[in-house]
Amino acid sequence: MSASPYDAIAELYDPWSRSVVEDVGFYVAEARKGGDSVVELGVGTGRIAVPIAESGTHVIGVDSSVGMIEACRRRARAAGVSIDLRLGDFRDPPVEPTEGIQAILCPFRSYLHLPDDSARRQALRSAHLLLAPGGRLVFDVFEPKPDDIVETHGRWLEREPGIEERADWDERARTLTLSVRGPAGATTMTLAWISAAEWQALLAETGFEVEACYGWFDRSPYRGGEDMIFVARRSTHRLDMSRCQAPRHGIERRETIRPLVPGPNRDVSPCLVPGLGGFGQALLKEHDLVADGY
Repeated sequence: MSASPYDAIAELYDPWSRSVVEDVGFYVAEARKGGDSVVELGVGTGRIAVPIAESGTHVIGVDSSVGMIEACRRRARAAGVSIDLRLGDFRDPPVEPTEGIQAILCPFRSYLHLPDDSARRQALRSAHLLLAPGGRLVFDVFEPKPDDIVETHGRWLEREPGIEERADWDERARTLTLSVRGPAGATTMTLAWISAAEWQALLAETGFEVEACYGWFDRSPYRGGEDMIFVARRSTHRLDMSRCQAPRHGIERRETIRPLVPGPNRDVSPCLVPGLGGFGQALLKEHDLVADGY
C-alpha cells in the first residue's frame, strides 16, 4: 500500500480538527444501533472511534495511514479502551463477511477520497459484502456551494492557531485540492465530490436502500444544502443489477464545498423526503436523471 497523505500530518491532525465535535454524538448513537461490533472506515486518530468504544461498542477501525493508526492506538490507550485497528483501504477493507457486521460508519467526509464512480462503486460494494443482511452503512459527504469556492479558492486561511489550509477548486472536474500546513507537518490531498442524486443512484445500484438523508447531524432533513448524511440499509432482497442505471454525467448544478471541516448549513430549497420513493425520485427529477429501474 502506498503512503497516505495523512502520514505527514498524523501529529497535526488533532490540533487541526479540534473544533469538529458536532458529528461525534451522531455517530456514537448510530454505532449503538449496530449491535456489539461496528466498522469505522477512515478511523484516523480515533476522534469518533474512541467515544464509540467508551460507550461499550467494539470498534474495528480501518485506515490507510500507518501514522494515523498509531495516533489512534495511543489515544485509545490513554482513554483505557481497546480498538481493533487494521491497515487497509475503503475499497477492500480487511474485514471478513463472517464477522457479522451490522453497521459500517465512514465519518468526516472520508468517502470524498474516492476519486471517481468506479472507486465509489467498489467501496460501496465492499461495504455491502461485509454487512449482514439488513446492516447499515452511515456516512457523510458534501457538495460545495459557489460562495465557498469564491471565498476560499487559492488562499491560505488559518483554520486553527498556527495551522493553515488552502483550497484549490476545480469545478469542472468537481475536485478540491486541499493543502494543510502547521508546526507538526504539512500535506496535500485531493477530494472529489458528486451530488446527492448521484450518491443515491450509486447506493441503489450497489444494493442499498436509503433510509434517511440528513442535512446536518441534528437529523434535520436534507433540503438541497451542502452537507449530506446518508443512512443506507443493505437490501434484504437480491439486487437485480440489470435494472440499475448509473447517473448521467454532465449535471450542471455543481455547487461548491467549504474546506475539509464541516459546518452547519441552513440553505433551503424544496424539501426532499428521505426514502427511495420520495427522496430518490425527487432528487433524480431535480437533476433530470434517468429514474427507470429504481
